Amino acid sequence: MSDSTAPVGLTTTIPVEVLLAAGRVPLDLNNAFITAPDPPALVARAERDGYPPNVCGWIKGIYGVALERGIRQIVAVTQGDCSQTHAMAETLQAEGVEIIPFAYPFDRDRELLQHQIERLMDRFGVAWEAVHAQYAALHEARRIVAEVDELNWRAGQVTGGEAHLWQVNCSDFGGDPVRFLAEARAFAEAAQGRPARDGDAVRLALAGVPPIYSDFFEVVERDLGARVVFVEVPRQFALPWAPETDIVTSYQRYTYPYDIFGRIEDLKTECERRKVRGLIHYAQSFCFRQIEDLLIKRRLDLPVLTLEGDRPGPVDARTRIRLEAFIESVEARRATGST
Repeated sequence: MSDSTAPVGLTTTIPVEVLLAAGRVPLDLNNAFITAPDPPALVARAERDGYPPNVCGWIKGIYGVALERGIRQIVAVTQGDCSQTHAMAETLQAEGVEIIPFAYPFDRDRELLQHQIERLMDRFGVAWEAVHAQYAALHEARRIVAEVDELNWRAGQVTGGEAHLWQVNCSDFGGDPVRFLAEARAFAEAAQGRPARDGDAVRLALAGVPPIYSDFFEVVERDLGARVVFVEVPRQFALPWAPETDIVTSYQRYTYPYDIFGRIEDLKTECERRKVRGLIHYAQSFCFRQIEDLLIKRRLDLPVLTLEGDRPGPVDARTRIRLEAFIESVEARRATGST
């Protein structure tokens, strides 16, 4: 029997309200991996156990941190996330970890999505009343994180890195939504007292999964002087529309696990609203989502720089040079009035 006080690992964003309704502590294994004292060591552990070099660094890190932290239960998203999650889940299952599958329907079918949520509810022994109550309880935290996002792109009082951090942590709310809300509220109130940042800086969007680089935002914003005013996937993790709708519709609107075309429409809308001048598309090495890069470039009327990262660590010299050249080219296009 599982320990009800032990954290439940997540391979990506799921309807976390189910776990909270059951009194469980959610733990996003991506966040646990990348914030660990030594993320490269977690990747190395996976490789020592037999993971090939040409496997996604995030997958190897999730495997490593799950074993390092002694996680005994994991909700694995088997449809709508990384295609390598299946095999990773099997290797963890072989180590005695209980794998609880969750699948986002490819075509966003509402009935199938609701069925998946109800399967998760059955597994954790909770009813809709409790899940709806948790969904409503998270509204204020999500609203404040959306406000932090506004303080980034509209007012320039929050950096892109800070907005990214608050949004990406909405996958599990740090395991404690009450504390998360208090800390988010305090951060937003303090940020409102900051002076606005340089309004003339190049405005960039970041699409794709969160970069595995440890200092990506510092390099782009601090060193190269640009502003990241939109981080696509972490904003989706935060479900900024949640207070306006019901839980099933919210996870139906959540673009990341479905087809690329919904993501592209979201990118178009938000890039126009935020006056974005250039887009950085981050694609993890050995990830099927690299194929989607060609559609992003075809469908978006913006300069696009595609970056590929493999292992956790600082931005390498070649990538830094590419970022610098891209920002300079976007700046030059803006100076000449090019679109």
